[in-house]
Amino acid sequence: MARQKIVAGNWKMNKTIAEGEALATEVKNIEIPKGVKVVICTPFTNLATTHKIIKKKRHLHLGAQNMHEANSGAYTGEISADMLLACGTEYVILGHSERRQYFNEGDELLAAKVNKALEKGLTPIFCCGEPLEIREAGTHVKFVESQLKASLFHLSEADFQKVIIAYEPIWAIGTGKTASSEQAQDMHAALRKFLGKQYGKRIAGKTSILYGGSCNAKNAKEIFGQPDVDGGLIGGASLIAADFSVIVNAF
Repeated sequence: MARQKIVAGNWKMNKTIAEGEALATEVKNIEIPKGVKVVICTPFTNLATTHKIIKKKRHLHLGAQNMHEANSGAYTGEISADMLLACGTEYVILGHSERRQYFNEGDELLAAKVNKALEKGLTPIFCCGEPLEIREAGTHVKFVESQLKASLFHLSEADFQKVIIAYEPIWAIGTGKTASSEQAQDMHAALRKFLGKQYGKRIAGKTSILYGGSCNAKNAKEIFGQPDVDGGLIGGASLIAADFSVIVNAF
């Protein structure tokens, strides 16, 4: 069975409701190739309105950028899985490097978030990746493997198969630097081999691993052409519909 090809757009903290409606309308009209799934991950304030715009497009799906691990409670400013589901959300980004770096989200917390997402029927897009000093030290593979092991390897085979992995070299996010297609392929292949040791080659071979480091309209085709790269988690380029369309059609 061929792995699912996925392009997920992460709007981050951008777009008012009106601006988001305009962008979602443009994205709704993008031609999506057969076999490609597109996920739009908007700010919380845009989820419900975006869902209304895209809900009739079969290959276009709604994602959130984060969620809390509790069902409800005294967690001022947080959003629960049930709240996401009520907006029509199907996917949720967990463990993005910006959440790890700026909000101190660690492996144990992310494991709890993964558990809650799966319990509620949301598909986690689980992010992993190394900072520049780890890459330069040559320990990047072991570093990223440790992130996967700590936050995902408690999952059963059935639950793990519901998870999407997004590899994001932190040194290439928002910096204009991009891992070469060879660097991306090498890491994706290493991670797939690591997953195979835990869950077997069949499950590892079916797991979609996305690339998430300054992927754009100019380099997407080369990156997506690598055998172990199954798509991208797109940041800034997802805010421009024309560029996002090129990326979606880069397979």
